[in-house]
Amino acid sequence: MPSRIYLSLVFHNHQPVGNFDHVFEEAYRKSYLPLVELLERHPKIHAGMHFTGCLRDWIVEHHPDLIKRVRALVERGQLEMLTGAYYEPILVALTDEDKIGQIHKLTQAIRDDFGYEPKGMWVAERVWEPHLPKPIAEAGVKYVIVDDTHFKNVGFQDEQLLGYYITEEQGHTLAVFPTLFKLRYTIPWAPVEEVIAWLREEAEKPLPGFRPKLAFMGDDGEKFGLWPTTYEHCWQNGYMDRLFEALEAESDWLITVTPTEYMEQYPPLGRAYLPTASYVEMTEWALPPEQSWALTHLRHQLEAEGRQDILRFLRGGIWRHFMVKYPEVNHMHKRSMSISAKVHAMPPGPKAEVAKSHLWASQCNCGYWHGVFGGVYLFHIRAANYANMITAEEIAEGDRASDLKIRAHDLDLDGNDEIELTGSPFAFIWTPAVGGAMIEWDYRPARYNILNVMTRHKEGYHRDLIEAAERGEVITPDMAGAKVESIHTSTVRAKEPGLEKLLFVDWYRRGAFIDHFLGEDATPENFYRSEYPEQGDFVNLPYRASWEGDERNLTVILSRDGNVWVGEELVPVRLEKRFRFRRGASDLHVEYTVTNMHPAPISVRFGVENAIGYDGGDGELCYLDVGGGRFGLGEVAAHEGVTAYEAGTHIRGFALLAEFDRPANLWRFPIEPVTISEAGFERVHQGTVLMAWWPLELAPGEAIQIGMRFEVRPLSSQ
Repeated sequence: MPSRIYLSLVFHNHQPVGNFDHVFEEAYRKSYLPLVELLERHPKIHAGMHFTGCLRDWIVEHHPDLIKRVRALVERGQLEMLTGAYYEPILVALTDEDKIGQIHKLTQAIRDDFGYEPKGMWVAERVWEPHLPKPIAEAGVKYVIVDDTHFKNVGFQDEQLLGYYITEEQGHTLAVFPTLFKLRYTIPWAPVEEVIAWLREEAEKPLPGFRPKLAFMGDDGEKFGLWPTTYEHCWQNGYMDRLFEALEAESDWLITVTPTEYMEQYPPLGRAYLPTASYVEMTEWALPPEQSWALTHLRHQLEAEGRQDILRFLRGGIWRHFMVKYPEVNHMHKRSMSISAKVHAMPPGPKAEVAKSHLWASQCNCGYWHGVFGGVYLFHIRAANYANMITAEEIAEGDRASDLKIRAHDLDLDGNDEIELTGSPFAFIWTPAVGGAMIEWDYRPARYNILNVMTRHKEGYHRDLIEAAERGEVITPDMAGAKVESIHTSTVRAKEPGLEKLLFVDWYRRGAFIDHFLGEDATPENFYRSEYPEQGDFVNLPYRASWEGDERNLTVILSRDGNVWVGEELVPVRLEKRFRFRRGASDLHVEYTVTNMHPAPISVRFGVENAIGYDGGDGELCYLDVGGGRFGLGEVAAHEGVTAYEAGTHIRGFALLAEFDRPANLWRFPIEPVTISEAGFERVHQGTVLMAWWPLELAPGEAIQIGMRFEVRPLSSQ
């Protein structure tokens, strides 16, 4: 008989704030319920489980019986429940006040639901930084789970990771369990016999200190049923029951245990100070696109060659770089931080608690990064984050929510001031340093950011699609045969053919009131591809910003003295845009003035680009009315002589009306970046660009004004 070894399995279950109800239901049916039923069928198997607060809330509302069944497992000592930050945020992105507050909230829910005092916690995406032990310990937590990668990054060997360690920060201690790469990548992919054989092999190896080893695996519950082909594999074909039966059969030397049970019997292996890290794939995804592709493929090559001697020294990026890689991520994060300060400044009481819950819900991590899952490209997840931010901010403003309030401050912490204006029913943010563009337009009655759009970014995995297409090896649904495989496979799948031809990359961030001077060769098609001739230097260069007025009537003024290529000559042009607001009004007036500062006449094509982001995309629930015709939001098209258009969303129940005081040419196209998910490459609708432009003939010193009016109104009132 082999020497004794302990095995600890922890299942982490999570669905993000704002995810579709049918996704929650499918995950419940395919993963969460089967895991609980599995434990009920195998009462001798001890394990740990973690439900995030957002998933817990859904279960309490839709399947409360599951809470009772889990409580029974806890009461008989078979299952240990883990706490965490309630809405599963990336902890390092929060203030300590929000970190501790979110942990306390989930800990209390576990007490209420299961009658259990949790000792351990799940760290979202295993994103770790050395300062975390202090706030986590202050929240009452005794241990956390991170990847073995974190340990290997500071020199630990595989044989040193069969147990747990103690770390500390400023005298606050915390136990740390490494979840083993070997187990995470064999369960449930490798045959049960292979898993047992590896555990037997490890049990037979001596461990300094003569204490029993602990093999630890903490991983996503969704891997056991929700990932492609895993429901059939894990449950219909019986993999998980075979695994648990094997564990029961080998229980004389292979003992399943909860993390707390092991800690109560055996001391730590030693002290460890862990670096800034996450799981291996996250560190690859966080890199810029070229480096991300290069590191991913280098790692795969070295794995195939068995070069562990080199692999252990490879390092990727850090989670915080997503706030550099995607300005949209940074903006959401900094908005949440700004609103956090407003919420925590509220006097204690029920309103403050409600505001905190919405603030914390806006911090749910899934919209703040991107990898093999949709992440920041998941429109509905970003929409939910913004909805909670908008709600928290309006509660924090209280009785003065409708007053016009404006300030200039460095919201995104890039060294340049943004302009922020709030006053129900709207809130706005401009970036004077980058084209004087508007990047957020909140419509508070719908709790919606109309400018919740994603720029089309270059991604490292685009190269895989291009190369596979060149080889004729892209697998599309009509070709693919289902088989059991990890989501980390190198197989290139696509939901439709020809996606490699749609890998357009934008050279500036999409938003509203972005100012263009178009070359004569610009067309709707090359503007859509972001390959058109731009003649001016206004799109992403600095504007001067000022404002005038009071809390009832306010005008924001943005201007730039720039240059435009007219033929072979670069000529000076002054551009000013004025945004006029009235307290409580549901419309805004915008007045553009284009002035020729050149001593000779000029002929230019001047355009103003606005984007709208509607969840539902180009489906039937969203529409665009132009000149009496109704269209979807998913086509490239042009219209002439346009004096008004209306873009509506039946999902959110409002429409945006735009009116021009002179007829415009209108170009429109969808923002549809090609991204990757567990099911393969796909187009994801992220918004619609509406580009109004006018040919202008300007004499020396002449100024031409263009007036616009925008109104947001409920669809039910039309």
